[in-house]
Amino acid sequence: MPLFWRIFLLNAVVLTIAAVLLLLGPVTVSTPVLLTEAAILTAGLAAMLVANGVLLRITLAPLQRLTRAMTTTDLLRPGNRAAAGGRGEIAELITTFNTMLDRLEAERTASAAAALSAQEAERHRIAQELHDEIGQTLTAALLELKRVSGHAPPAVREELRQIQETTRTSLDEIRRIARRLRPGVLEELGLAKALKALASEFTSPLAAVRARINADLPVLSHDAELVVYRVAQESLTNAARHSGARRVDLTLGHTPAGVELRVRDDGCGIDGAAEGTGIQGMRERALLVGARLSLGPGPAGGTEMRLTVPVPTSHRSD
Repeated sequence: MPLFWRIFLLNAVVLTIAAVLLLLGPVTVSTPVLLTEAAILTAGLAAMLVANGVLLRITLAPLQRLTRAMTTTDLLRPGNRAAAGGRGEIAELITTFNTMLDRLEAERTASAAAALSAQEAERHRIAQELHDEIGQTLTAALLELKRVSGHAPPAVREELRQIQETTRTSLDEIRRIARRLRPGVLEELGLAKALKALASEFTSPLAAVRARINADLPVLSHDAELVVYRVAQESLTNAARHSGARRVDLTLGHTPAGVELRVRDDGCGIDGAAEGTGIQGMRERALLVGARLSLGPGPAGGTEMRLTVPVPTSHRSD
């Protein structure tokens, strides 16, 4: 039955009952109205309003649940659905809304996958150009400086040595940037050693990164390993840039839900700050492999990031 007719019939039933009680009951209305008659009519009106309100509340309750679902829906946190309660048009509306969310989440995942794939390809190209073009140019410049300094006067030789050190530092920085853009160690040595190398790279006098990698991890797909690596990289970058942390713990282990990456620091915490593009990118990457990402305060302060990557049953260790 359409919503209009259900509400109309509810009101009609309440008014009909009130009219029957007024016609068949001993209540009469005098002129002028007596206080007892006014009290009885007021009580009857109040009873009708309460009954009508209760019936409408029950009828429209599914719409309130749908409104809450619409308010809290976030495509980066999928799975939030309104319960398909009610009947007729209300149930059809809730079902249509849930179907729309399914389609939007699928389209968001597909578009994010295409964008991140293009991003990885562009990173690979830039890293290759940095290594092949700029890296080789600086290497040639270092060799030329070394050759020239061997024939230069002592006064000029010291200046050339300083230029060599500056050039060598620039070359090391370019190689470091190229490694971050294209994690070759991930393809060559695997996820565990890649994360240990990443932790060593981020360790500095201001932030000591301690990595603990379980040895009995199940096999992950290449896409899942890349997601874990990139999320760890972004988490360590945020800890180094924004948290002011002096210690960061990176843990990769096996849980009943799958493989879990945890990055915890002792910094200033997030304090309810809005999520930036880096965290949103982490959530988009997690969606690509069906992973669950949570971000919040750590048990002893600071910030804790958890990424849980599901593992097929056939790949889980006993």
